[in-house]
Amino acid sequence: MKKILVFLAAILIVSGAAFAEESVLIDFNELLDDYQGEHQGTLVDFSSVAGTRFTEEEKAEMNTSLYVPNWDVVLSSSSRTVTNNRFSYVRVVTVGESAAQFAGNQVMGVRVHYPEGSFNSYAWVKPPFAIPAYATSPVIEDAPRGDQFTGFGVVKNVGVIKNVKVNVYGMNFPMGMAVVIIDEQEKTQQMPLGYLNFDGWRELTWQNPNYITEVRNRTIKQVPLYPRSAPSITLESLQFYRDAMQEGGDFIVYVKDIVVTYDQAVIQDVDTDLNHEEVWGILAQREEDRRNAELNRLGNLQVLRYLEEKKMHQEPEGADTD
Repeated sequence: MKKILVFLAAILIVSGAAFAEESVLIDFNELLDDYQGEHQGTLVDFSSVAGTRFTEEEKAEMNTSLYVPNWDVVLSSSSRTVTNNRFSYVRVVTVGESAAQFAGNQVMGVRVHYPEGSFNSYAWVKPPFAIPAYATSPVIEDAPRGDQFTGFGVVKNVGVIKNVKVNVYGMNFPMGMAVVIIDEQEKTQQMPLGYLNFDGWRELTWQNPNYITEVRNRTIKQVPLYPRSAPSITLESLQFYRDAMQEGGDFIVYVKDIVVTYDQAVIQDVDTDLNHEEVWGILAQREEDRRNAELNRLGNLQVLRYLEEKKMHQEPEGADTD
């Protein structure tokens, strides 16, 4: 009987018709300030790639996290003026205790200053670094290896995506919104959610038009089961779009979380006779190489930003920088 169940499970694996899952891609209420002005769970230390000319005190400052104020608003090139850049940023916002939804929760508030001209304009809200899919937390003791950002912008073992849902607070602005993700092969996909011309909280949904619900209608193919890295998706950005016919100037929106419904790429709880990874360690080595590559790429950019920040004029404490 056991062999029959394993055989049936293997058929599901190779056909891609695994059981649907629902996972949080990111929840901004979880990205709290809990570690010296940063979010501990997503902290990345990039001092190891900074070189030797920095002091230990300077290296101690070389870290960043997905704490909401660290995110950036990047405008399309045609909209990127000094004024528009200055008035486009994100803030931590706490929902009122008497609110009907998400009372007391932290959300991401986004301000975009679009150009006044009659042309299409885009704005992307991006994390302070490309979220690494295989990082391990440097500050949390006994942290799961390679899973630092799972639930913080990364979902693993993703096969076919069924839908993406976003809880967003609209204020009657006629702007479009989309979620942009990147997969393990570094291919990006934009998922349009519709327009924000409503007032209050609403769950916007992107439904995959190519999702096939009937197993018999799916294309079935056999693939090697080991070594095969489980596919993953990573949040690349939130996109907001202003049509040329719409009024420019300030645009405000609030985002709570992003949830993804998908088929599993591989059924992970199938009981097999052999522990392949324990014998060969191929996936562990791949993930280690990927983690190191991600850290080097992230660290080089953050070091340059750190140096640029040191060069900048520092406003007096308490001065209004808006």
